[in-house]
Amino acid sequence: MITSDKSNGYETIAEQFIRARNTRIGPATVSEWSRSLKPNATILELGCGHGVISQTLVDRGFDLYAIDASPKLIHAFREHFPLIPTECAAVEESNFFNRAFDAILAWGLIFLMPPESQKLLIVKSANALAPGGQLLFTAPQRAIEWKDSLTNLQSISLGAETYEKLLNTNGFTVIGGDKDEGDNFYYIAQKPFTSVKG
Repeated sequence: MITSDKSNGYETIAEQFIRARNTRIGPATVSEWSRSLKPNATILELGCGHGVISQTLVDRGFDLYAIDASPKLIHAFREHFPLIPTECAAVEESNFFNRAFDAILAWGLIFLMPPESQKLLIVKSANALAPGGQLLFTAPQRAIEWKDSLTNLQSISLGAETYEKLLNTNGFTVIGGDKDEGDNFYYIAQKPFTSVKG
């Protein structure tokens, strides 16, 4: 179900989020992950916000595309990165620029979405990734529900077992996962380099 606020509450508190976002959480982990990608890889960032994680990818010379459902956050992103292709849209409604990517990143996003939308993110990512492409997203390992500290809206983690099953069902192999500087768990999954034909 897609609510009228496609940003999951973040449009309303965009300015507060920009002030509160701890810029030390995430970039180092994403930078380390990006070393496994080919030089000049094309990356899609889902839920880019105002670009804290994005800066790391830009600094490393990747070809970045970005999507966020909050008009205020995507405006702030565009002010910092005017040359990066962007779309203001919910993941559920985006066509992901109608192209293939070498990697897709969804940092701090999937657990803000309803369960059906979380599943759709994984399906759409699988379809948009080139052979060998990687998906990185963050979500607690436990299946748990809680109130987002900024929006006071419900957040939902489906849990590691469910995420791994969804990833496997959609052709991914989980190749990594750990906690970042802020104790957030992240998953790294990869599509096969070649399709298996019967």
